Amino acid sequence: MGACAALALGLPPGVVAQVPAVSAGAQVIGLYTHADPVPGGAAADELRAVQPVVMLHAGIGGRRLTLTATADLEGLTIPGGELAPGDWGEGFMDRRHPHTYAHELVLSANDLLGRVDGAGELSLSAGKGFVPFGTDDPMARPVIRYPVNHHLAQILERAIAVAAWRRGPVGLEAALFNGDEPERPGEWPRIARFGDSWSARATLAPAAGLEAQVSHARVASPEHRAGAGPIDSKWSASARWEGRLGRHPAYLLTEWARTREAEFFTYRSLLAEGAWEAGAHRLLGRIEQTDRPEEMRTEDPFRSVRPHLDNALLGRTRWTIATAGYAVRLTRADARIRLTPQIEVAWASVRSLDGPAFDPLVFYGRRRIWSVNAGLRAGWGMAMHRMGRYGAAEPRDPMEGPNSHMHE
Repeated sequence: MGACAALALGLPPGVVAQVPAVSAGAQVIGLYTHADPVPGGAAADELRAVQPVVMLHAGIGGRRLTLTATADLEGLTIPGGELAPGDWGEGFMDRRHPHTYAHELVLSANDLLGRVDGAGELSLSAGKGFVPFGTDDPMARPVIRYPVNHHLAQILERAIAVAAWRRGPVGLEAALFNGDEPERPGEWPRIARFGDSWSARATLAPAAGLEAQVSHARVASPEHRAGAGPIDSKWSASARWEGRLGRHPAYLLTEWARTREAEFFTYRSLLAEGAWEAGAHRLLGRIEQTDRPEEMRTEDPFRSVRPHLDNALLGRTRWTIATAGYAVRLTRADARIRLTPQIEVAWASVRSLDGPAFDPLVFYGRRRIWSVNAGLRAGWGMAMHRMGRYGAAEPRDPMEGPNSHMHE
């Protein structure tokens, strides 16, 4: 029961302040994918249900205590991953791995200093979720296809303790977390490793809809659960704008990311994406150039040897991918249930950065790869939120984000 409902029942204001304000929602995308070629040189087609999530936001006492929870059911719908040339991580290659069932479960205590810090706000958050580093989860962005740089530009599904402070346009976040990545959807962070990694992010929002961030993280042994792997030193910088061009909603994100692994391998990424809407119609696009580690494969060419160590790296490849898409809303923008068909076409070029140890021409049969995604996005309830911003760093409007106008 929310505060408005409590007032309607005639409850006194003191009681109303303790009534949780709850928002809930869900999303799933039925997706057909065609890719040509895939490892081995042939084309492949798949039909999957991707990004099936259930979301819950709850707040007590005017945001004094908030809960952010997101359940991700990809372990049931894509246990073998989602066909996506160039994508990698958590033992998957040229497939996007399923996320864990407990995608976010974070409790935040907000405005801890009250009037002591004046217009400032200090919060502490703890649970399982996103580390304050980099940009928004691609699930909350317009393009369905995940970018190749997902593991360079976000750190997710860790046990986190986050301190956040915001005053006016300036926001600061710092976190401790465990370095190990999950290895399967039902896995929880290894609590014994909590605190072996840290991150910090500074955000500036000088005007409505405009935001820039720079962040740094030191991640201990992300690919080896026991902690015997190398350390990743990660940097990210981005600028994000959401507003209107004339009368039409528009969105633009530019980002740079760099990960240095074991002081030996360096992976860089540049990405720009945007969307523009006219009524029920949306045009969207993305271009990125990202370096990817080429890990030793198993008998399945879509899987890499786990646990991953530095001596399992065959080298690096550089992926340049341009994606263009179109979506149309079939339901009203304010409808409780929303249906949005979307189609995307992507062209990728891949080349080796480290000589003949891994030759894309031999592995794929070509150095250029085409793919098509055609899907139906179904949403209910609240919009897809900007995952990874908790407490004082959370947008004041929980539905703020590039998918809120149309898709969610």
